[in-house]
Formats: sequence, structure tokens, C-alpha cells
Amino acid sequence: MTDEGRAVVGEGDLRRWSEALAGIARTGLAFTDNKYEQERFEEVLHVAADMAATLSTGWTPENFVAEWMKSVGDGVPGYVTPKVAVGAVVGNDDGEILLVQRADSGVWLYPTGWADVGYSPSEVVVKEVLEETGIVCEVDRPIAIHDGLRRGFTTVPMYSMVFLCRAVGGQLDPHPLECSDVGFFGPENLPDGVHGSDWWLSHSFAAIRGEPIEFLFDRPRTPPWRDGHSE
Repeated sequence: MTDEGRAVVGEGDLRRWSEALAGIARTGLAFTDNKYEQERFEEVLHVAADMAATLSTGWTPENFVAEWMKSVGDGVPGYVTPKVAVGAVVGNDDGEILLVQRADSGVWLYPTGWADVGYSPSEVVVKEVLEETGIVCEVDRPIAIHDGLRRGFTTVPMYSMVFLCRAVGGQLDPHPLECSDVGFFGPENLPDGVHGSDWWLSHSFAAIRGEPIEFLFDRPRTPPWRDGHSE
């Protein structure tokens, strides 16, 4: 808050507002044939692009508009919703957690990937863990669902469903394009650079140990469209 009592707008707010406006505009374009409404939605899209460009060092507002317009569909297929990803908290018999070092960012995180059409979320989990790490796992249950934009995992709208799993076979073998390294780690020997460890790691180790845990999710903010007011 400022000295005058006004809330400070952060980059997280601007990014999320920009994506929300762009989603509203693209969804509107998908559902209307009215030329006047189309012009208004296109104007909203340009406002969102101006906001997004202030957070980008390489893209102009025109770049954002052009990219967003590519995704405009017709009717329900054009309704813009967050992408869906799955994550896997995989434990072994020693109570360790499986972590991967992302090749694109260098951060360490549990195995995660985009949900694929034709698979249930739990099936994607098994497939992603094997592809990224070489480890065969069994899925126990979902333990968390997160908003990727809010948690800083991504710059595009994304929901991540996280499942508790148990390693049952395979051997560590990092995917050559997606992972720089993989490994099992205990609480005492974690690698540097574990992303978001302050809010999910202790919860994950408790789940691996079989302790009773709450389902972890992002609680509503007050108001819900601004960051940092409620967890």
C-alpha cells in the first residue's frame, strides 16, 4: 500500500489483467457476428496488448494482438480458458521426492507437463514422469491444484493439478530436451533453486510420509482480481 492508502499494482496484477482482458475479447469475438461488437472486442484486445507489452522486452503490442488473434475460434471452441497442466509429487521408499531441473529455466521442480488430449489427468502424470525422468510411478491421489499465473510458474493462463505418486521402477534418465538433471532428494539435501519451495515442499514431504494433509489450493483473494491481499 502507498502512504495515501492506494494499493500498489505489481507485474503479477498487470500480467493477469492483460490475459483476462485478452481472453474476454477473444471469447467475445468467437461468439458474435455483430460488426460493432467485433470492433469493440478488438479494441479491448489492443488495450490488453498495450499492458502485456509493458512487461515484455521483445514483443510489441502488435505482436501480442497478432498472436492472440490466431487463437480466435467460432463459438464454444473459441471460448478462451486456462491451459491445463499436471504435476507429480513422486516419493520413494526412502521418503525422498523426485525433482527435475528444467532445461529452459534451470529451476528445480516436481515433474510437470501439459495435459494431452485423449488421456485422463492421472494417465498424463504417469506418462510425463516416465518421459521426463525415466521413473515408473503409480498414482495415489490428487493433493493440490494451483493457478500457474498466480504462483509464478508460467506467463500464460494455466491451472496445474498435482498428484501424489509412488516410484515403483525404472531408473533416473533425464529427458535430453526438457531436463538438465533429475534426482531423488530428502529434506536435508535439496538442490539450490527449488521453485516455490516455501509453500509446497513441506506439504509434499508430509504427503510422501503418509501424514494426513489438506488439499492444497489457492484461496480467493479480496478482491479476487488483485494479487497479494489474501492466501
